Amino acid sequence: MPSEQTLVIEAGRSERQYWQDLWRYRELFYFLAWRDILVRYKQTAIGIAWALIRPFLTMVVFTVVFGKLAKLPSPVPYPILVFAAMLPWQFFSGALSECSNSLISNANLISKVYFPRLIVPISAVIVSFVDFMVSGIILLGLMAWYNFVPDWRILTLPLFIGIAFAASMGVGLWLAALNVEYRDFRYIVPFIVQFGLYISPVGFSSSVVPEQWRLLYSVNPMVGVIDGFRWAILGGDATIYWPGFAISLVLVILLLVSGIWYFRKTERTFADII
Repeated sequence: MPSEQTLVIEAGRSERQYWQDLWRYRELFYFLAWRDILVRYKQTAIGIAWALIRPFLTMVVFTVVFGKLAKLPSPVPYPILVFAAMLPWQFFSGALSECSNSLISNANLISKVYFPRLIVPISAVIVSFVDFMVSGIILLGLMAWYNFVPDWRILTLPLFIGIAFAASMGVGLWLAALNVEYRDFRYIVPFIVQFGLYISPVGFSSSVVPEQWRLLYSVNPMVGVIDGFRWAILGGDATIYWPGFAISLVLVILLLVSGIWYFRKTERTFADII
């Protein structure tokens, strides 16, 4: 009689092999990212235009509430001030939502074959990055409408995009790994996103925060990211609180490093738990 065959899912035998595997399985990464992009807007009447409508409507609400009703100061047209912050925030919040559920939604794949599990949350962040790039069209439209021309600081924008990507990856990896073991996080993540929107300087400038609270306020890593985006996009019309930015940057680095460490530490058990 034929002997029974046992399926063994084996990871790379060393850290070096693991990081090499990330490159070897790059086609899987492309497939997962492209699949998620297609599925997100499948059977929708206006498709990817939703990536424009959501941030645009949020910008309108914040402009009315903070710019018209509260009459908070702004060195530039208020819609531009808001949308310069909406871009990194939508990227960050979208990445958190996508990452936290990425492993669960790919449970069948994870439980059957070996591949570096980091591919799954990274592909989820890329999906949110595509929305980020599409939403940038609105910012360009606002600049054209108000005849606003950025200065040389716009050349530093890729640096702040990289910081936003690192912040999204760091927090996303923590939530993705925790959500596998503790399914309560599927309810916690929407709360984190909603609460984070209110405590981040999206609808207002960080300059309205009293000076004695600026350092403490910068413990929120998205404060530095958003201030950096505004500094790059708005040019001389925006200032950045460099001590607070340094704190945010250090926290982003710590989140990314610790997120990779915790994800790698727990990923061996994903196939069993999921």
